[in-house]
Amino acid sequence: MTGAPRPPGPGPTAPRPPGPGSTALRPPLRVGLTGLGSMGRHHARVLAALDGVELVGAVDPLGDREGRAQGAPVLRTLGELIALGIDYAVVACPTALHVDVGLELARAGVCALIEKPLADTVEGARRLVTAFESRSLVAGVGHIERCNPALRSLRLRLESGELGEVYQVVTRRQGPFPHRIADVGVVKDLATHDIDLTGWVTGREYAAIAARTVSKSGRPHEDMVSAVGRLGDGTVVNHLVNWLSPLKERFTSVTGENGCFVADTLTADLTFYSNAAQRTEWEALQAFRGVSEGDMIRYAIPKREPLLVEHELFRDAVLGAPADICTLRQGLRTVEVAAAVLESAASGTTVELAAPAVAR
Repeated sequence: MTGAPRPPGPGPTAPRPPGPGSTALRPPLRVGLTGLGSMGRHHARVLAALDGVELVGAVDPLGDREGRAQGAPVLRTLGELIALGIDYAVVACPTALHVDVGLELARAGVCALIEKPLADTVEGARRLVTAFESRSLVAGVGHIERCNPALRSLRLRLESGELGEVYQVVTRRQGPFPHRIADVGVVKDLATHDIDLTGWVTGREYAAIAARTVSKSGRPHEDMVSAVGRLGDGTVVNHLVNWLSPLKERFTSVTGENGCFVADTLTADLTFYSNAAQRTEWEALQAFRGVSEGDMIRYAIPKREPLLVEHELFRDAVLGAPADICTLRQGLRTVEVAAAVLESAASGTTVELAAPAVAR
């Protein structure tokens, strides 16, 4: 999606050169925030210190008793925020409100960064895509794992062919139940991270998915899912996601012909386990470990806060610079796959997915 923001003041302004370190003189982009909850407060913190933007207001019907808005005025309605003359908004309200809030922003000509998932239904996600694309507005989805240092390094290494042919992607994302989540289950909340990052790091789309879910916490939504899928090139994917474990884990492994990458997105560590260059002659180890064990490398990579990187990329996209943001169409695809996961779990069948209208 392309398009330029409305000028922040009377008369047009020339966009500054992209990049987080730019200090070119120009009026800052005027940014608004909807929602001051567990994610909204972090968005406010980053926006308040982000070069080239000004947090001009936040919306939360509950107010801001804890001072999360970083000194910005806290308003009661989205209309009041739009009336301040904002260039873009960050949507961090509950998922069930994303469609209504996003459509109102699009009608007002305001660009938007919408927290993941894009919407709680496929139809709602499609409405958002149409609303922003039809007005040529920059819009993205806050799939923050795309900005995790370990996964960004992993993606670059896969693109350069370091792993050779990719065979399998495995993710585990588990931990205690977050009481802030009330409107969706673990599939639409946590599992959308794994669905998006799998397609993003491999550059492939889901072709089929089979899943099973359980609900053990007494809530109306599922709190555990186990899924097996297939990407368009035949790569096998496995996802285990739950809110039922006291162990917090964020694990992604990609196995291919040259070895295996393992990313821990809690610590932003990336490790490579290579296939052996030398044959193991110890017969007992051959039987137990095989003959393909090779070197292990833990990469030293820069570790910047993912949320800050996400905001820098979206700011630059609004300014018209090339930026690797998660587009609304990509966010829509993630919602489609999540819906297929739930359909498979309900029907006990494997769900085949049609190719998206626009490739990743």
